[in-house]
Amino acid sequence: MNIVTNSEKNNDKFLRQKTVDFDFSKFSKKEINELIQEMKKTMIAANGIGLSANQIGLKWKVFVAQVPASEGDSKFYALFNPSIIKTSEDGVLYEEGCLSVPGKYGEVKRPRYIIVKAQDKKGRPVKIKAWGLLARVFQHEIDHLNGGLFIDKAKSVVDVSKAAK
Repeated sequence: MNIVTNSEKNNDKFLRQKTVDFDFSKFSKKEINELIQEMKKTMIAANGIGLSANQIGLKWKVFVAQVPASEGDSKFYALFNPSIIKTSEDGVLYEEGCLSVPGKYGEVKRPRYIIVKAQDKKGRPVKIKAWGLLARVFQHEIDHLNGGLFIDKAKSVVDVSKAAK
């Protein structure tokens, strides 16, 4: 699977469209598992820690994420139809980049702590409390699913691809 980047006008327009709810009744367990595995493989191959379905040209509300934990291991997430139901009032400014906006980085202020409700790969409801990097990744990916890019929220954006030339 190829990653859709905002470098072309049509791709940018696609990335900025809101995604649609994932309808579990239209897919087999096998198809859902294959989708998750392909998204995970694509994310890892691109050295990413999160990937939304629209970043690979699909219009569904689905994302995968794998964030290193402080203990050295990591947990993999595949979330369907996610939404943020609670955020902390305090925000943290931190540098972000994006597989769909290659070579660009910028500081984005996001809530430190969030609660996300979603569905797992079997369509069962889940609620996840996330903080730190995991909360940031979840917010970044949910922004994608809502048609937003980090560059829309960044205080300033640095293009390292131009700086390297």
